[in-house]
Amino acid sequence: MRKIIQARSPQFLRLAALFLVIVLGLVLRRFGYAADLPFIVVKYGGSGGAMVYLLVALFIARSRPAAIAVTALFIAISVELFRLYHTPWLDAFRLTTAGALLLGRVFSLWNMLAYAIGIAAACAFVPARRIALRPRH
Repeated sequence: MRKIIQARSPQFLRLAALFLVIVLGLVLRRFGYAADLPFIVVKYGGSGGAMVYLLVALFIARSRPAAIAVTALFIAISVELFRLYHTPWLDAFRLTTAGALLLGRVFSLWNMLAYAIGIAAACAFVPARRIALRPRH
């Protein structure tokens, strides 16, 4: 199994992790309350911050994790601040499921904190993955 994982490119692993984070987030949003999970787990468990980190890592793959994290944090905070901008067509889009998932509906400082925590967790995972995949002698 170890040889199969090592044969995978870092980009494939990032894409797989991105898919996993997105699925986890959607599953938590859909079934979290029915499973009696706490609000904080349902709201932030499928970390948007980790998703943004992994998306950025796909595009600037050769950058250091810290540079990816700073870029991801800038994007995440920009999206959160964009929620303060209102036009009729944009507000109508935010009322759709796609609009709520992509842009969100309400500005929140807590969301910024959650983005930062998710980005930090994803960034910390990169060195842990490298250590786990190192060949043993």
